[in-house]
Amino acid sequence: MNVSRPAVHPVEAPPVTEGAVHNAPRGRMKDVQGMPGTLGGLALRLLQFIFAAVSLCVMSTTSDFPSVTAFRYLVAAVGLQCLWSFSLAIVDAYALLVRRSLRNCTMVGLFIVGDAVTSTLTFSAACSSAGITVLIGNDLDKCGLNHCAQFESATAMAFISWFAVSPSFLLNFWSLASRNRVI
Repeated sequence: MNVSRPAVHPVEAPPVTEGAVHNAPRGRMKDVQGMPGTLGGLALRLLQFIFAAVSLCVMSTTSDFPSVTAFRYLVAAVGLQCLWSFSLAIVDAYALLVRRSLRNCTMVGLFIVGDAVTSTLTFSAACSSAGITVLIGNDLDKCGLNHCAQFESATAMAFISWFAVSPSFLLNFWSLASRNRVI
């Protein structure tokens, strides 16, 4: 076994120069609130879950949502958002309880992909539902026959859920992109 031992091969500290202060290794980046495993991250996940769950409940309580494909798509998208956000809220709560960092490259990559998929689905479903709601309410003027207020409320909650997903995605992406510069 070829192992260098300090007694055999002593290692001297490099001489201190004036430029050494500027070339000193940087410390580990602090956890920014909103990243996984922080209290801000848990709060964002809970907000995502709550708004997606409200959107899901409001839309699914209407009797005529299955007749429109965009509304069925919204129910499916916010249902997936509920599952994703709730499961990551549990992971965040566990990480806070055991004081474990979730800055693992694989975990952050999984969070990025999941957030990107669910936020894209939620945003596109909210946009399509908003378009159909405007069509029913303004263009066809059939709000008396439909549940326009419930459709609008569910769509608004889906948009708010998407707004809560965006910081999570951006902070996770920033964390993964800056990992090469962190020691």
